[in-house]
Amino acid sequence: MKRTLIILAGLIALPAYAGEHGRAVPLPATYKTECGSCHTPFPPTLLSAADWQKTMAGLDKHFGTDASLDAKAAAEISAWLDKNAGGRASTGGAEPRITTTAWFKREHREVPAKTWQDSRIKSAANCAACHKGADQGRYGEREINIPGIGRYQERD
Repeated sequence: MKRTLIILAGLIALPAYAGEHGRAVPLPATYKTECGSCHTPFPPTLLSAADWQKTMAGLDKHFGTDASLDAKAAAEISAWLDKNAGGRASTGGAEPRITTTAWFKREHREVPAKTWQDSRIKSAANCAACHKGADQGRYGEREINIPGIGRYQERD
């Protein structure tokens, strides 16, 4: 009986858990089109609301590129990011970076540093290079295939 209750409690918590990994929040078309035209449309839960606000306020110089949006698209995306943001704050810098969060570092700690320089990956921010379902918001371990290393193998 105790085991059944634990399993039920875990199942009830799954939707909240999934949201923290970016799976439960559908990506709006504007976000996919505007942000996804240059990079993987990152799940909003990967940064805090404050970091997303900072990112949206600096689109005119977004990582060296002018990614400015018209007022309507910017307002729509900003409201959606604010509503669906997570609690993962980046670790400083002028522009918030998902790759500097404690969560990202912990999840990728086993990836050798030289892997990020591979010409097929180029950057830790290129999620789709290893996470084959990233464009659909899927980051499951079974979909990982790291160029030069191969498929993810579950640990015992």
